[in-house]
Amino acid sequence: MKLSFTTYRIFLKHTFGISRSSNNWYDIVLIFLQDGKIIGRGEAAPSARYNESKELIKSILDRGVFLPENCTDRNRIWEYILPQLGKVKSLEAAFSMALWDWWGQKQDQPLYELLGLDMLNTPMTSYTIAIGDISEIEEKVNEANPYAILKVKLGTLRSDKLIINEIRKITDKVIRVDANEGWDLETAIYMCKWLADRNVEFIEQPFPSKKLDHVSQLSKISPLEIFADENSINSKDIPDIKKFGYNGINIKLMKCGSIEEAMSMVKSAKFYDMKIMLGCMVETSVGITAASHLAGEVDAVDLDGNLLITNDPYKGVGIKNGRLVLPPMNGIGLKLESKNGDLR
Repeated sequence: MKLSFTTYRIFLKHTFGISRSSNNWYDIVLIFLQDGKIIGRGEAAPSARYNESKELIKSILDRGVFLPENCTDRNRIWEYILPQLGKVKSLEAAFSMALWDWWGQKQDQPLYELLGLDMLNTPMTSYTIAIGDISEIEEKVNEANPYAILKVKLGTLRSDKLIINEIRKITDKVIRVDANEGWDLETAIYMCKWLADRNVEFIEQPFPSKKLDHVSQLSKISPLEIFADENSINSKDIPDIKKFGYNGINIKLMKCGSIEEAMSMVKSAKFYDMKIMLGCMVETSVGITAASHLAGEVDAVDLDGNLLITNDPYKGVGIKNGRLVLPPMNGIGLKLESKNGDLR
C-alpha cells in the first residue's frame, strides 16, 4: 500500500458567510491509499474554529505518516496510523475515510453495508443559505429548488430578521436556523419566539460553546428545539450537553475525527434520547459521500457542502426528491470526474 496526498482549493458559488467569518474559498487536503488498482480516498476539510488548517495538516504529512509493514487489515492499519496524526480531527477523518473506502472496495461492499446500516429510510437533506449579499437571496433560494428544507445561517443580529423575511417572500419551505454561536441570551429568546411563527424547525448552536448556562435558560422557554454543533464534538460531550438542555446534536466527521467515532456519537445520542443531525463543512464529494453512508441512522441531514462549490473533482452521492442517493459502488462510492492535476 502506498500513501500520497495533495492540497486542493475549492471555490464557492456564493460568498459563504456565517456569524464569525466569510469565505470565497477553502483549502482542503486529499489523502490517497493505493493498493494495486484500488485507491482509497479521504478528505480533510480543516476549520480555523478548531485551530486546524491546511498548513498544520501538511506539516504532519510532510514529516511522514508511516504505514505498517502488514497492510492487510483495516483495524491494524488504523491503530498504527492514528497516533501519528497529531490529534488533528479533520486529518484523522481523512484517513478513516480512505481506509474504509479501500476496505470496502477490497471486500466488494459499500461502506454502509460494512457498518451494518441501510439507506432505505434516509431523511430529507437541507440546502444552506449562507450569510451574504441580501440581493442574492432569491438566486440562492432558486438554486435550492430541489430541496424541501433550507438551512439558513443567522447570528448577525442586525440582519437576521431581514434574511428570514426576504426568504419568506419567496418560499414557505421548512427552515432550520444555524446561528453559529452568534447570539446573546436576550437575542436568542426573542429570535426563538419570532422564528417559531415562521415555519422554522429548530435552532442550531445559538451561543458560544462556553455559554452552556445560556442553553439551560433558553431551553426552558424556547418554543423551538435547540441543537448543538460547536458543543457537540465527540461522544464524550453528549452527557453534558444533554444535561444543559440541548435537544439534539450535529455530527460532523471533520469534528469527531472518524467514521467510528461518528457511530459512537449516534449510539450515545440515542441512549440519551437526543435527536441527531448529520452535518458537514464545505467539502468535496469525498467527505460528503463518506458521511452519507450514516444517513439512515439520523433524524436530520445537512450534507450539501459539495453542492456549494464550483470545482468538485469527484462524483459521489446524488440527490433524488430531496434525499441522498448513493451510487451502486463499493467503498465510499467515488468517481474521479477529471484527471486534470491527477487527484488519483
